[in-house]
Amino acid sequence: MTNAAHTMFADDLASNALGIELVEAAEGHAVATMRITETMVNGHDIAHGGYVFLLADTTFACACNSHGPVTVASGAEISFVAAGKLGDHLIATATERTRYGRNGIYDVTVHRETPDGPEVVAEFRGRSRTIQKA
Repeated sequence: MTNAAHTMFADDLASNALGIELVEAAEGHAVATMRITETMVNGHDIAHGGYVFLLADTTFACACNSHGPVTVASGAEISFVAAGKLGDHLIATATERTRYGRNGIYDVTVHRETPDGPEVVAEFRGRSRTIQKA
């Protein structure tokens, strides 16, 4: 099903250039994935935090734009829980916590699959602001 999030993501050159894939987007929810490539690894041989943040931010944007009106970030923070590694296939899941007036709060968990199950890489909280009426 195509919604405003899919339309927005199709025009997101930055996310698409990094190989981010939008797996799912529905009312207040989104899932996106990204593989960590050689150009995303820093001098410590781990995923650069900026790329992990970008994946989470893209997924957040898809979730908050799933309602239709143009919505942007008014702020965000991330906690890095585990280091991403070259070749990791990261999965970000965004969930709407609340919307009030033109504002919203969304949580995004970024994880990777391991033989022992999912391992959380980062937790992200984004605050949104609708700038256009539906």
